[in-house]
Amino acid sequence: MANIKSAQKRMRSSESRRVGNLAVKTRVKSAKRKAHEALKAGVAETAGVAVREYSSVLDKAVKRGVIKKNTAIRRKARANNALRKLEA
Repeated sequence: MANIKSAQKRMRSSESRRVGNLAVKTRVKSAKRKAHEALKAGVAETAGVAVREYSSVLDKAVKRGVIKKNTAIRRKARANNALRKLEA
């Protein structure tokens, strides 16, 4: 346990950020799972909706600083490529 007041405050704020980041990461993983399952099912309409939702969740995670921009771009590209392959 920290003895200095500012260090105690940093511990509190760090914990609250950790909890918030965990919630965002959970949303990202859930959206990824839904998109992956929809792509596996092979129905283009539901897969399209799921991939768009996944992209939206990724963009929000980037905006909050939970994941890096290029990571989100890479994940969205892979999901969109899988969707295009399904639609073809």
